[in-house]
Amino acid sequence: MPHIVEKYKSHNDGWWIVQHEMERSTQKWKTLARDLGRVAMRVFGRLEDAADSRTFEVCARIGYSANGLLHFVVGVIAVSVAAGARGDIERSGALEALADLPGGYILLWTSFLGAAALAVFQLSEAAFRWKHRDKKEKVMKRLKAGFKATAYAAVSVSFGVYALGGETDSSAQARKLTADLLAAPLGAALLIAVGVGIIAIGCYHLFKGATKGYRKDLGTLPQGPRGAVIHILGSVGYLAKGFALAVVGALIIVAAVTASPEDSTGLDGALKALQGQFLGTVALSIVAIGLVCYGLYSIIRAPLDRM
Repeated sequence: MPHIVEKYKSHNDGWWIVQHEMERSTQKWKTLARDLGRVAMRVFGRLEDAADSRTFEVCARIGYSANGLLHFVVGVIAVSVAAGARGDIERSGALEALADLPGGYILLWTSFLGAAALAVFQLSEAAFRWKHRDKKEKVMKRLKAGFKATAYAAVSVSFGVYALGGETDSSAQARKLTADLLAAPLGAALLIAVGVGIIAIGCYHLFKGATKGYRKDLGTLPQGPRGAVIHILGSVGYLAKGFALAVVGALIIVAAVTASPEDSTGLDGALKALQGQFLGTVALSIVAIGLVCYGLYSIIRAPLDRM
């Protein structure tokens, strides 16, 4: 009988030790999680402070100028193509032209850093701003900022590739991506969704240009002729970019429906396809001038944006 009692006590002691160790382990994990949470809060706080710094703001404003420069050069190339010259009406063509300028690589590096800073700024907007808005508005604002961050990050990467001496082919990339998607299960449906999304973004730009919605992005505008010029550049620029994006989206949908990747050629193919239509050269010229206007507006926007 005593040996049974001793065995029972030994069993209970063993279970108590296991339970005690589990409680200690759980407490350690809770302490670690709490410490990591505090560290994360401090990191986020410092990131928020950095995003609010004057130096970072200046770098982010350079990003608007970099984006404007890119659109301006694309527009100039489009004007020359409308006049009968040869050229690639796309981001890669514009970057090649910038790289060939005297001091072009300095310009590319500066634009890369500015666009990267602007992308990080938009990410900080998505993470830290609009905390006290209602849930629906907060979600929409953060999604918008996240999309802008992605767009400016893509611009930054493009500048970085050419600053490092590399090169890309936007049209070839568009065709390859389209072909890869078409080969995947439900790829055509996804491609149609992408096309619809780009058309929606184009419609947003059209609406913003038609209603002068871009004014919400700006602080105090100069009065008189200077202010009028900014309004003209903004309206014409947004309308032209919106139309160009809508054409690109439509061609992506055509490529998905006809299973023809060669129909998805990016901005270059879209505008050259437009040129091949009735009065296409006139239409291309108008869009090209509009892209120049958008580029100039974005450069002017840099010091005027509310941020």
